[in-house]
Amino acid sequence: MDLKVLFIATLSGIICYSCAQQEGNDCIKANAKSCGECIQVGEKCGWCTDPEFLKQGEPTSARCDELESLKKKGCNVTLIEDPRGSQTINKDVPVTNRNKNGAEKLKPEEITQIQPQKLTLNLRSGEAQSFNLKFKRAEDYPIDLYYLMDLSFSMKDDLENVKNLGTSLMVEMSKITSDFRIGFGSFVEKTVMPYISTTPAKLLNPCTGDQNCTSPFSYKNVLKLTSDGKQFNTLVGQQQISGNLDSPEGGFDAIMQVAVCGEAIGWRNVTRLLVFSTDAGFHFAGDGKLGGIVLPNDGKCHLENNMYTMSHYYDYPSIAHLVQKLSDNNIQTIFAITEEFQPVYKELKNLIPKSAVGTLSANSSNVINLIIDAYNSLSSEVILENSKLPDGVTITYQSRCKNGVVGEGDNGRKCSNISIGDEVSFKISVEAHKCPKHGQSETIKIKPLGFTEEVEIVLNFICECDCQAGGEKNSPICHNGNGTFECGACRCYEGRIGRQCECRTDDVNSDDLDANCRRDNGTDICSNNGDCICGLCECKKRDNPEERYSSKYCECDNFNCDRSNNKLCGGHGRCECRVCICEANYTGSACDCSLDNTTCHASNKQVCNGRGICECGTCKCTDPKFQGPTCEICPTCPGICAEHKDCVECRAFGTGEKKDKCEEECSYFKMIKVPDQDKLPQPVQAFPLMHCKERATNDCWFYYTYAINNDTENEVHVVETLECPTGPDIIPIVAGVVAGIVLIGLALLLIWKLLMIIHDRREFAKFEKEKMNARWDTQDNPIYKSPINKFQNPNYGRKAVAL
Repeated sequence: MDLKVLFIATLSGIICYSCAQQEGNDCIKANAKSCGECIQVGEKCGWCTDPEFLKQGEPTSARCDELESLKKKGCNVTLIEDPRGSQTINKDVPVTNRNKNGAEKLKPEEITQIQPQKLTLNLRSGEAQSFNLKFKRAEDYPIDLYYLMDLSFSMKDDLENVKNLGTSLMVEMSKITSDFRIGFGSFVEKTVMPYISTTPAKLLNPCTGDQNCTSPFSYKNVLKLTSDGKQFNTLVGQQQISGNLDSPEGGFDAIMQVAVCGEAIGWRNVTRLLVFSTDAGFHFAGDGKLGGIVLPNDGKCHLENNMYTMSHYYDYPSIAHLVQKLSDNNIQTIFAITEEFQPVYKELKNLIPKSAVGTLSANSSNVINLIIDAYNSLSSEVILENSKLPDGVTITYQSRCKNGVVGEGDNGRKCSNISIGDEVSFKISVEAHKCPKHGQSETIKIKPLGFTEEVEIVLNFICECDCQAGGEKNSPICHNGNGTFECGACRCYEGRIGRQCECRTDDVNSDDLDANCRRDNGTDICSNNGDCICGLCECKKRDNPEERYSSKYCECDNFNCDRSNNKLCGGHGRCECRVCICEANYTGSACDCSLDNTTCHASNKQVCNGRGICECGTCKCTDPKFQGPTCEICPTCPGICAEHKDCVECRAFGTGEKKDKCEEECSYFKMIKVPDQDKLPQPVQAFPLMHCKERATNDCWFYYTYAINNDTENEVHVVETLECPTGPDIIPIVAGVVAGIVLIGLALLLIWKLLMIIHDRREFAKFEKEKMNARWDTQDNPIYKSPINKFQNPNYGRKAVAL
């Protein structure tokens, strides 16, 4: 059972290893026919341009492999085509450093908040190119603010407070920037049923009662962006409330026109803020069907005389459409919404990047503080976005924000809590996974949301090798000019095939050509290990790049040799055509027999302890009593100490069983006497030095060491004094015995006395109990006489008188 488990585990390990090789060897699996195809597989792939690189039976695609594999196969590193990506910064204007009170006044286009501004990346498939992008929030940066207000009847009291907004907001914003402009627009609803009443009277005055309201409209650009706050107050003061029928308003139509009509609104390339003020919900794409409007919003400007004229023709825009247009035009949105609709617009905020929601009071009295707070919130966060990426290109961000905070993934695009003058950076990595189908160059742009500045990145894709430029067209090497000889191989023209383009594709499967691929007129084409191409075998490629078929008929391989310890050729040779070519000092079919006998040396430096022979690096013991890897273990042999005990005793102390023939039998070692045990040599290992403690004939102990020395005679170090046990002290022993007897006697007496006391108490208690239980019966006592006498008085009736 254990062997079965081991086999399964080993097999699983081999399979998993093969899987790992397969996963990591995309270069071979790509079956690339040219250098350009090879380098597009991945950054690890290279192409060997050495014309003599391919062995017999190997296809042209074998030139494409991982770099290390190509080197191991013998391709000179100077002949490996392995182009690398690169980057060039084309425009790198430093970020602007200035302050609001400085004397230098710059135009908006002269202010730089992002660096670099343009660069070129040369991308190779699988190899990312990274660069650092710096962002610094400039002080006194110009701001354009457009106030877009709902003028339905419910906003009547709000309009009164907004009429003085211009000058007040100018004063507050002057604390942030010296270049501030403000504009105003209004909206109500689409001018079709059922959003408004289309009766002639309601078209003139949609309000009820004696309220004087203006005609309904979709969107009106009241005031183009201006730095004149008084003009804002004047024009807004002339506005009148209008009305509609349903509760949601047509604000999305107005937002779309404000975003796309840049010239009419007067947007500059500065910070753009859109304040959207309402006390109701909104219509969005699809709601126009209620009024018979089915055409989707086209996202274009349709202002005539500052009025939106196509509200009855195009549907409301979708949220995604609005997000796209606001982002494209770098507009940051502030929703000034009453308390009732806060949840709705907070959900909308989550869908619109760089937007904020503020709670508008019932009469819009807090609108200035709301705008200031929202602007500070929006400007304190930078979020990067990129334009649409070409197919097969990915981009990743890593942010390095204030206080050393690092963001990864989605958080790598943004930094928060940025104050004016703070500088943050982003590490941006661009990677291509394939070459584009059309053209070798693409352009993408990266910009911070809500800002007009952007980084332009030109992507050049490395899809061909440098060696292809020097290719020889119609080369005679390629079978009389049937291909281009480039990068060490032939790239065949259409209709031709083979390593040297020697065959037409129509002739590939002919019987005559297949006969050239059969070994010894056998039936197997290319030994079933390859394909017959143009009468020549092209051997199959293995998933493992280290394994390959070779030879004319693909009958050879380098992975089917004998194994030892689950290693090919025992790990001490190479496999060539299914035969192990062993390294020096190794032999055998699996190179598992070592000619080096150092592993057979025993601790005494003798080969197999002098009791065996060394074969393939392993001892085979000739003495049956000895065993172990070096024939040093002898379970039935006496120990070293016991073996030499008698000789050491007779030579050191002149006693023992061999004292009479000591000189004859015990002169085989050199003896050295030492004064005490501490002077004995200490062993480095069990052999060749052994510490011994033995008993002499007089029952004393003696200590010695026995050292085996192959170069000279063995040495014995012996302590010159015996360690004899001392006799017992009689007096304490006798005193102890006597004291013990006395103590035992006293203890016995005490025990006897205690038992007698217990017995007497029990007997007395028994007597008392019987005494209490005794009762005398008067009828049974013969001597008992009653003390009462009776006498009868004859004079007193018959009553008896007691005397």
